[in-house]
Amino acid sequence: MTRFPLPNRSQARPAPAAASADSLLGSWAWGGVALGTLCALLAFAPARWVAGAVSAGSHGQLVLDEPRGTVWNGSATVIFTGGAGSEDATALPGRLEWALRPRWSGLGLALQAECCTSQALNLRATPRLTGGRVELADSLSTWPAQLLAGLGAPWNTVQAQGRLQLQSTGLGLEWRSGRLLVSGSAELQAQDMSSRLSTLRPMGSYRLRLTGGDAPGLVLDTLEGALQLSGSGQWVGSRLRFRGEASAAPEREAALANLLNIIGRRNGPRSLIQLG
Repeated sequence: MTRFPLPNRSQARPAPAAASADSLLGSWAWGGVALGTLCALLAFAPARWVAGAVSAGSHGQLVLDEPRGTVWNGSATVIFTGGAGSEDATALPGRLEWALRPRWSGLGLALQAECCTSQALNLRATPRLTGGRVELADSLSTWPAQLLAGLGAPWNTVQAQGRLQLQSTGLGLEWRSGRLLVSGSAELQAQDMSSRLSTLRPMGSYRLRLTGGDAPGLVLDTLEGALQLSGSGQWVGSRLRFRGEASAAPEREAALANLLNIIGRRNGPRSLIQLG
């Protein structure tokens, strides 16, 4: 009887292992391609993605028009509007440039406006389990008050003109379980203000101070001028409650009457301002 040699099982077994290795290497290769494509997509993501996110987050009140560049380094024209359906709009002179950088704790953002910042505004955003925190490095910037008219009522009626100088020191805003926490301070000076509702130019200069702590507060006072403004407020949870008043120097009451009727509820010579 003729005997045929049996196959060597020790040599036949490696074939499936080799096939598995080839399959694994192929999966890694496709995974590398997918990862490389994703990284390239993120690295060169267009600036219009930022424009879309800002418009959605502000309910259409802040628009980044004609965006250029990428998500990480871009620029745009900034337009303030009254939101959906509003015909009010004002544009920031020049363009706004941004640089966005990921950090281990969140994101870093640098903003530079041709018209209004001598140095970039540097912000850091950190997500938290029940909210988030935004910090602004100490800064000084000056913005045209005409921008406010684009936000709709009552600013479109007041048509304020002048300069808004913003200065911050150690400012941090944190949202924790629906509550606003503030650290540091900020001061906004409205300088040489005027309005189309009054022939008096300028009407005055004013200061609004924000102070942090357990009960974050706002204080409004008059630096100079015939229109006198004062008031104070606090945040209760995430809502601001503010009480103030406006009045005119006796010899300027007629020139400021229209404005006093708009900015608050008239009570004799005073106009009472109430928010929240």
